[in-house]
Amino acid sequence: MRKSVVLFVMGIVMAAVLAAGCGGTKQEPAKPAAQTVELNISAAVSLKDALTEIQTKYQAKAPNVKLVYNLGASGSLQRQIEQGAPADIFISAAPKQMNDLEAKNLVDKATRKNLVENKLVLIVPKDSKLEINKFEDVKSDGIQKIAVGETAVVPAGQYTQQALQKLGIWESVKDKAVFAKDVRTVLSYVETGNTEAGFVYKTDAVSSQKIRIVATAPEGSHEPILYPAAILAGTKNHKAAEEFMAYLNSDEGKAIFEKYGFTMSK
Repeated sequence: MRKSVVLFVMGIVMAAVLAAGCGGTKQEPAKPAAQTVELNISAAVSLKDALTEIQTKYQAKAPNVKLVYNLGASGSLQRQIEQGAPADIFISAAPKQMNDLEAKNLVDKATRKNLVENKLVLIVPKDSKLEINKFEDVKSDGIQKIAVGETAVVPAGQYTQQALQKLGIWESVKDKAVFAKDVRTVLSYVETGNTEAGFVYKTDAVSSQKIRIVATAPEGSHEPILYPAAILAGTKNHKAAEEFMAYLNSDEGKAIFEKYGFTMSK
């Protein structure tokens, strides 16, 4: 009798287990979390403010993409890429650096596009009393030091040299030049009064309350200031890089660049 009771109870338990297995709610297997992609972007430091805002807005749209910026002078970034520094996208402040990388097959040519444009301006400290209204005025005896981007690696410095050569005054003022590692350092020299004037991009000038623009480079005095962008040939994150490049050229990306004084390239 006791054995029968035990068997009866075991039967009920097994039936309950089978019922639960067959009639219970079927659980979907958990979806794997989206894999985080790290995009390394080497970009001209003059893009810093715009790219900082873009980073915040893009990562809200694509939380699985981590944007890592390496900002500096375009020539320095070019050398880093040539030496194997990790980079998925390069945004230069001039075509020359991109051309050099393309010639070495380090750029995916099909993805290259002129992203934005800029202007070269002459700035002085906000409280400067100097009478300066045009580029030629840097010859004035009142100016002893002029901040200029290093012409070997800084596109802003190269554009400055082109403009001053076109105006016929480079040889007479180059001894006044205090060369800086990048355009933001030029801005800093003028903001702090370490130089009486400096040449920067318009976008750098409008970011500061400590300086004022006194002149813009005459039309045709230097090569157009173009910022080409491209995906690098060695990237392992081509799809994510393409999607980010598309965002840079979207209406939202355009609005951010224009907010900081850039003009979108046609």
